[in-house]
Amino acid sequence: MPHQAILAFSLPGRGTRNITDAVAQVVAQSGVRTGIAHIFVQHTSCSLTITENADPDVRRDLETIMQRLAPDGDPQYRHDLEGDDDMAAHARSVLTDTALTVPIGDGRLLLGTWQGIFLWEHRTGPQRRSVVVTVLG
Repeated sequence: MPHQAILAFSLPGRGTRNITDAVAQVVAQSGVRTGIAHIFVQHTSCSLTITENADPDVRRDLETIMQRLAPDGDPQYRHDLEGDDDMAAHARSVLTDTALTVPIGDGRLLLGTWQGIFLWEHRTGPQRRSVVVTVLG
């Protein structure tokens, strides 16, 4: 039987939030021993990623790379209804991903030692985000 939960997060603005423990809790509550966890963010200006969970410099460097790929306030952007970071946030979301699938084994997420699941906020101001976790097994 599938199990689903919607997690809510308040974020101060651009940056990453480790949501691994919250997703792991949903997996534990599901009772699924072998299967998959599908994680989906319900927004168009943030994303999900699996990356280094130990050294925060990795996430800072990823932000530096993203600033080069999708800078705020590019004069070529047409979509800027909500400010200079509006179109850049949408582009960053498209360049990364809004959904992840993680295998489950022995009732837990089968992430590598240094992997974490992160909600990556691309807007500069505070946001409230919803993440849907669906567990199948």
